[in-house]
Amino acid sequence: MKRHDAWHLFAINAYWIGLSFMWNSLHVTIIPAVLLNYVPDTQKNTWLGLLTFFGLIIAMIVQPLSGAVSDRWSAKMGRRRPLMWLGTAGDLVFLSIMGFIGGLPAIFIGYIGLQTTSNVAHGPAQGLIPDLVPAEKLGLASGIKTALDMAGIVISSLLMGFLITAEDADPRLSVTVIILILIVFSLITLFFSKEKPTTDVVKNHIELGRLLKEVFDFKVVGNRHYWQLILSRFLYLVGIYGFQSFAQYFIRDKFPDRDPIVFTQFVMGSFVVVLIIFSLVSGVLSDKIGRKKLLYVSSIIGALGAVLLIFASTATELLIYGSIMGVGLGIFLSVNWAFANDIAPKVDAGKYMGLTNIATAGSAAVARLEGPMTDALNNAAPGQWWGWTTLFAVSAVLMLLSAVALLKVPEPVKTSM
Repeated sequence: MKRHDAWHLFAINAYWIGLSFMWNSLHVTIIPAVLLNYVPDTQKNTWLGLLTFFGLIIAMIVQPLSGAVSDRWSAKMGRRRPLMWLGTAGDLVFLSIMGFIGGLPAIFIGYIGLQTTSNVAHGPAQGLIPDLVPAEKLGLASGIKTALDMAGIVISSLLMGFLITAEDADPRLSVTVIILILIVFSLITLFFSKEKPTTDVVKNHIELGRLLKEVFDFKVVGNRHYWQLILSRFLYLVGIYGFQSFAQYFIRDKFPDRDPIVFTQFVMGSFVVVLIIFSLVSGVLSDKIGRKKLLYVSSIIGALGAVLLIFASTATELLIYGSIMGVGLGIFLSVNWAFANDIAPKVDAGKYMGLTNIATAGSAAVARLEGPMTDALNNAAPGQWWGWTTLFAVSAVLMLLSAVALLKVPEPVKTSM
């Protein structure tokens, strides 16, 4: 691959570093820590789960709609970047509300607003790979996207423990760093993506009612294989988000001798390091041997990691078992994304890649509803942690069902260039 090509693949994906840094910092570290300033400890999973559930429902609606709008956008800078500029500007406003005003109302308004504006940008951004990358490099580009997603998480894991503490959960410094990183990596994508002008291709007259009908007209029969892939993604990610969403609270309960913020970041950092390695390798490998075999392997590995987490009793065991889940997720994310690019209709790439958020944001939202279940079971028998055992058992089952959902999806036919 030429150096010029390598830079272009990085540039169109750099945005994901800032985005994943932002959401990982908020979901894993900042919001769980700050909420404990305002809510009782015995209801912490419930409050965290419900807050993030409603925000993610908004994401599930906004992202595919914004992607579909970008499919029809007319601008000299291309069809994707105008909405990316708009959404990223809105992100800065709502991050500031969350970080500098304080109180539950500010957390709620900032979080809901951020889910809206971030997904205005996110939907079009997902159309850059199918727009700008040739078919024979989709696996590589998808692997790079996943790796940069995870790089944002690694950076978050390295920094957040120094920027906010369990004893003093003040979000101002950590949110300032989020804003700076989001600006830097967003600008790389916004300035260096080689989009072509679309002024001669589409017109900006967009009828909202008609667009809503088109985007959310779920013709399962006509797009059966795509929706089976969506279902597989949904099931797998519900299993993963059950661990990720409540990791800080899990560590507070099961490992009270550890600093919950620092150790959570350490666990998630180890999780993501192996994820990055396996996402890059599996993205390229899937171009050669096919997608489905690797997805089956990812389901088995992920389920194994979830079951082992039930029995983790030491910090070392938690790191090892969490890393096993990271291996499975790294394979899954890279290959599943490449598979989606294979079978998404090119003319509506923004819409269809945005619809992957039915699985991504939808699964994240559903996983948050495990919060009340976890609190109820933990409180039913204090010290037995039935809630955590149930959460990980459900995760293992869902990841195995993800493989079942793929059984009738045909392997994409390779075309020679």
